[in-house]
Amino acid sequence: MHQHQIRHLHFMGICGTAMGATAAALRARGMTVTGSDENVYPPMSTFLEEKGVAIFSGYREENLPPEADLIVIGNAIKRGNPEVEAVLNRKLYYLSLPDTLKEFFLRGRHNLVVTGTHGKTTTTSLLTWILECAGFEPGYLIGGIPKNLGQGACLRDSKYFVIEGDEYDTAFFDKRSKFVHYLPELVIVNNIEFDHADIFKDIEEIKLAFRRLLNIVPGNGMVLLNSDDANCVEVGKSCPAPIVEVGFSENAANRIEEARCDAAGSEFRLFGTEFHLKLPGNFNIRNAAMAISAARFYGAPLPVIREAVATFDGVKRRQEVRGEKNGVKVIDDFGHHPTAIRETLSGLRRQYPEGRIWAVFEPRSNTTRRAVFQHELPAAFALADGTVLAKVAKLEQIPEAERLHPEQVVADIAAAGKQAFYEPDVEQIIARVKELAREGDIVVVFSNGGFENIHSRLLAAL
Repeated sequence: MHQHQIRHLHFMGICGTAMGATAAALRARGMTVTGSDENVYPPMSTFLEEKGVAIFSGYREENLPPEADLIVIGNAIKRGNPEVEAVLNRKLYYLSLPDTLKEFFLRGRHNLVVTGTHGKTTTTSLLTWILECAGFEPGYLIGGIPKNLGQGACLRDSKYFVIEGDEYDTAFFDKRSKFVHYLPELVIVNNIEFDHADIFKDIEEIKLAFRRLLNIVPGNGMVLLNSDDANCVEVGKSCPAPIVEVGFSENAANRIEEARCDAAGSEFRLFGTEFHLKLPGNFNIRNAAMAISAARFYGAPLPVIREAVATFDGVKRRQEVRGEKNGVKVIDDFGHHPTAIRETLSGLRRQYPEGRIWAVFEPRSNTTRRAVFQHELPAAFALADGTVLAKVAKLEQIPEAERLHPEQVVADIAAAGKQAFYEPDVEQIIARVKELAREGDIVVVFSNGGFENIHSRLLAAL
């Protein structure tokens, strides 16, 4: 069925950020759009309703409109869902979200796909901001909210599309990584590490997913690889498209030089040009170098790129300062992988060399709730002056033998000579931090969920 024949789409899981944005964009093209989700609440529900999208709360067979030509099934939707069962029994036409993006938005465009275990959102945001400043007016879909853009999705009609490419699987009926659907012309691979223990067995399976992505980049396209990451270099070995390595090492074609950080952010040289970035740490410098290299490939002028990098404010929930009370700064960070935590802490350490750094961590992701990083987590938190570990979310869903042991993590950090506490309740965490923190200190909260609104509650308590 071609897209011009499709008049009515129904989205299952419509309140997800990318699903909602896609639904709204198709509605703007004049199609009828409906959807359902188990959690229907603002801001997404009001955003969609204002656009004329009817939303059902909860999944029921009768939610499926008889006249729907295409059912878009979200990646968290499983067999047993009454709407899924009806779609299969009635032999209706269905697609995953990545395939829907491919069919309706990505075909025939210059698609810039940003991938890697860490730094995807920051790099995608900066690259989009550079192209925006250079007048490209790109479409974009980002897994976070860049402060400069005010929204994470803009599926406008443009020759250019910047998309954050996730290696996570696509749908219950398609176990390939999402990013293989995005018709890439340019691919950035920031780094490749083990993550997503719920779907990948080991690092080799993850490398295979990235090889499959590189295998569909055209000969007139471009692959930008992290020269400092052995897994990236190895994955690029058999790539049929042109490759440029970006990084700090001597073998990098686009080599970052004279990198330094202070309280104002970072400075570095690339393409014979001095860049200033407000974000701290070598990880962010490399993220920026990737975005700069990609923008250069499409002919954005260096002075424009330089200005865009200097004015980039970062992404909400990525090392975001949420406020300061009595000289104590509270920072929100999405980090949940030990490497991301370590890099955030080392960046903050360089940005605030005077103050002490207190880390608060809520293990929530499918991987950090498991014992996979039992030993790596204490090593990552050793960079903080002290760590408070929160209750592991929904631990009962994980088989007992595979669970993370938070008490052991705390004991290991303490054995390394740093203060560490296990506080299962948010009130107790706030009390503990209030007792520890004093003027000039930094409190960084690591969580990829809402964490019971701890940030504003902490600031209120301080």
